[in-house]
Parts: sequence; structure tokens; C-alpha cells
Amino acid sequence: MCVGIPMRVLSSEDGMAECEGRGRRERINAMLLADLAPGAWVLAYQGSAVRALSEDEARQTNAALDALDAAMKGGADIDSFFADLLGREPSLPPHLKDKPA
Repeated sequence: MCVGIPMRVLSSEDGMAECEGRGRRERINAMLLADLAPGAWVLAYQGSAVRALSEDEARQTNAALDALDAAMKGGADIDSFFADLLGREPSLPPHLKDKPA
């Protein structure tokens, strides 16, 4: 399965970034993004940083990946991984809502 993972930038130079996330460390291509400062979060996919993430987005994405891991191992309670979604009605993002005629 190919899934992008959040990685924190440790250093970057000449279009490459040394990053770590989800228990691994790797050097990834960062040419799609502007200068990456140490501590910045990126979504890494197949060896490239494809977009910048906020710290909150990185946390939520890691929680979703933890839920997937728990489900694959037979975990029954995955709700705890989605605390930001519990107790509220789902809502559509603005670009998917009906526009007035």
C-alpha cells in the first residue's frame, strides 16, 4: 500500500531534506516545496515531500495511520484515534457545499 506519511524536517539543502517520522529517518526530495526550515512538517510520498503540513495536520494524519495499524492488527476501538471527529456532525468542506443559484 502506498500512503504518504508526515515527516519532520531535520535539515535541508540543495533541494533535499533529511526527515524523520513514524520511526524512520530518510533523505527525501524537497524540490516541490520552498525552503524547508528544520522543524517543519511535510507529507512524504515515495521519497518526495509533496506538500507542507501544519503541526495539527501532521498529528491528525499520524493518528489516522495509527488507527489503520490498529485495525489491521484487529483492534476494536479505533474511535480514540479520531478525537477531533467524535461528538460532532460531519460537515462538507466549502468547495463541496451547494452554491446559491
